[in-house]
Amino acid sequence: MDIRSVTLFCDADFSLVRMADFFTAVRTPFPYPLQSARLALPPFPDWWPEKEPLFKQALALVQKWQEAGANYISLGPVLLRHDPIWLNRISPLLAITDALFATAEIADTQGQIDTARCQLAAKLIKTVSLIEVENFGFGFGNLFLAALANCPPGSPFFPVAYHQGGTPHFAIAVESADIALQAIQSAKTLAEARQNLVDGIETAVAQLIPIAQKIAVEHNIGFSGIDFSLAPFPTDDKSLGGALEALGLPYLGSAGSLFAAGFVTEAIARASFPSCGFSGLMLPVLEDSVLARRAAEGALSVQDLLSYSAVCGVGLDTIPLPGHISEEALTAVLLDVAMLASRLNKPLTARLMPLPGLLAGDPVTFDFPYFADSRVMDIAGSGIKGLLAQETQLTINSIKRI
Repeated sequence: MDIRSVTLFCDADFSLVRMADFFTAVRTPFPYPLQSARLALPPFPDWWPEKEPLFKQALALVQKWQEAGANYISLGPVLLRHDPIWLNRISPLLAITDALFATAEIADTQGQIDTARCQLAAKLIKTVSLIEVENFGFGFGNLFLAALANCPPGSPFFPVAYHQGGTPHFAIAVESADIALQAIQSAKTLAEARQNLVDGIETAVAQLIPIAQKIAVEHNIGFSGIDFSLAPFPTDDKSLGGALEALGLPYLGSAGSLFAAGFVTEAIARASFPSCGFSGLMLPVLEDSVLARRAAEGALSVQDLLSYSAVCGVGLDTIPLPGHISEEALTAVLLDVAMLASRLNKPLTARLMPLPGLLAGDPVTFDFPYFADSRVMDIAGSGIKGLLAQETQLTINSIKRI
């Protein structure tokens, strides 16, 4: 297991001295490797200084936060309550630096879906795909962008992370798919696999919590918990897809996969620890070697992954799509994510990556240590039209248990 990030949630004017002291303090004390220290801010339309040019202001802000120790910065989302003109600022901001992450809300935490925002988010995804990222080319920019549906503040994973404003706090995000794989491979029954996973999680958090609490006291910054989502790394020994297949699936995408996803997610919920964020199952296609292989083989579809989101993790993540995909097709996917999140009252995100010049089935290869090779996936249908293409806001009641 690794610690994916220690994320500090604070206002944009938080003391740089305190920030630097905090980030220095979290670098070495944990018994697991720390990959990055991150900064999550309130929704940026609420605090962004508009007096100076965008380019100059963004570079100055990023520079001061990075000098204070933040590897990556989440600007906070453009929420439904914000003027949609703020969405136009995201693409230029992401083009300035690879340290910034941004998000656009398509469904809020009160059950409201904005179909116009789904359309605008689809347009933004297409626009960002045309940003040429140094060393990675076109299409990589959408790694730094996500659409949010029913996502409250406080999750330490990026891009979703943002601060509600006010009192600062921090949270830990872990990379722990290997714990699930080991728990399942060493078990002889489902009950034993579940208990192994619960024990593995509780053993790991027991080593993290006292250290985090000590840092919280010393720096007067609250500790808000651990997002123990089983995030993968793109090698087979750290693959969540591999863990699910180890339960007995012939391959992820076959019948039984939804049960496997729900089984592992339910086991996480049984573990006792101060949880925050998703604390569920993450199935990011390009970040997981087995998922990437199954997608390349055509065994795993976007629709499969969305169905698994009903019983587990974060939605659709690092999905490689054809570069020519229409805004209407992207909107259709975002509508599905928004409805699933609203009806089930659970947070979901969509990080979709159209890859200019590539068609469905073409190889996907990035010289990036956190991505596995795969192939471009496709989306069923040509996209929405008719009533679904109308711009409206709908309040959706969540499903009540019978």
